[in-house]
Amino acid sequence: MSDDTITRMSLDRTRRQKGQTDWERVRREAEQDAPLADDPAFDEPEWDFARAVFVEAGGLDPHDLPEAKKAISLRVDRDVLDFFRSQGKGYQTRMNAVLRAYMEAVEKKG
Repeated sequence: MSDDTITRMSLDRTRRQKGQTDWERVRREAEQDAPLADDPAFDEPEWDFARAVFVEAGGLDPHDLPEAKKAISLRVDRDVLDFFRSQGKGYQTRMNAVLRAYMEAVEKKG
């Protein structure tokens, strides 16, 4: 997160700050509309359980958990970054997969 998007303020100032929620509008709309759960236009999310893993009551073995990723700062050419970003959400995961494939290919060569 860059410093220009972070606003620092004291606890006292935070308490005095006026919220930006238009509560009158919220009340008005709540009176006019049905609750979201009763709204026929509300689409239930589609869940994909294809990769779900059944876990016994005892829980997961800590050795089965994926290793946590390490946050780093990496400089790449602008066109490389633009390419991966243009592929949509998950571009950093795809970049990691490309690096992993290279690493495994080099390790396989010996």
